[in-house]
Amino acid sequence: MTMLALRQHADTLPLQPARDFATDVHEGLRGWPKAIPSKYFYDDEGSRLFEKICELPEYYPTRTELKLLQDNAPAIAEIIGPDVELIEFGAGAARKVRLLLDALIRPRAYLPIDISGPHLTAAVKALAADYPHIAVKPVPGDYTAPLRLPQPQKGAARRVCFFPGSTIGNFTPEEAHSFLRHAARMLSNDAKQGGLTSPGGLLIGVDLVKSPDILHAAYNDSAGVTAAFNLNLLHRINRELGGDFKVDRFAHYAFYQPHLRRVEMHLVSLAAQTVRIGEASYEFSEGESIHTENSYKYTLAGFRYMAEQAGFRPSAVWCDPDRLFSLHWLTLA
Repeated sequence: MTMLALRQHADTLPLQPARDFATDVHEGLRGWPKAIPSKYFYDDEGSRLFEKICELPEYYPTRTELKLLQDNAPAIAEIIGPDVELIEFGAGAARKVRLLLDALIRPRAYLPIDISGPHLTAAVKALAADYPHIAVKPVPGDYTAPLRLPQPQKGAARRVCFFPGSTIGNFTPEEAHSFLRHAARMLSNDAKQGGLTSPGGLLIGVDLVKSPDILHAAYNDSAGVTAAFNLNLLHRINRELGGDFKVDRFAHYAFYQPHLRRVEMHLVSLAAQTVRIGEASYEFSEGESIHTENSYKYTLAGFRYMAEQAGFRPSAVWCDPDRLFSLHWLTLA
């Protein structure tokens, strides 16, 4: 779908309503091709494995984004301004946000949102101890669904959203556009209803189009951690939904689709087999896959145009010298 079509159909692309794990798994396995949303990777074990992925030598996004934040934190803080409340989508271990909190002038509050409640609680407990002058208000939940946020702190000037990593790439272009519109509306409503004096903004990490060889290595690491992360989804179904997946009969498979500018992750059945989840059963032929994740890559111009169509005004952008990754500062249009 073109960006013009996205703009014309923006109001028909709402974020998905909150759904539970079981509903999405059964619906995804009944469909063709079979697929399960990538947000369900992040139970406690999945979150732990993802933190290991971020330390791998092949996985460039985390270290590249951290370097961008370290090198540019003062400039970012100056653009954001004082007395802000920082909302982080998909907070995880809350590692990158520390670089921002250290640089920001009189940050008033930190509102981390993450689908993994226990993982979020542990990360936030440590962060709250290290930043006693900042009100830390965790919001467990799915940031792609409507959420009720606490009212802004007294004296807060603006709310700023922080969306690090390359998570925006896990959405289709249509979903990414819808998510950006949702973020813009949320910030606009907060400014109107919360007594904030300045319009909000969004600091977002965006992975860039690059050599397929680099992408293949990043999603097929030699230590097999990404494979374990992908396969953990089947273990989670067994643990939580009463599934009987024989996990060793499935294999991790990731590849780059250059014409779609995305990496795809799949779990491929190594044999013809039947899997039961509760009372339901699902047939797999040999070579059939469960599509578990997309990771879209953008050009700088392409992402800035999409953000503009979603209601933001693209402003500063920071890139590493090899143009592997980018950080974008967007303000409300």
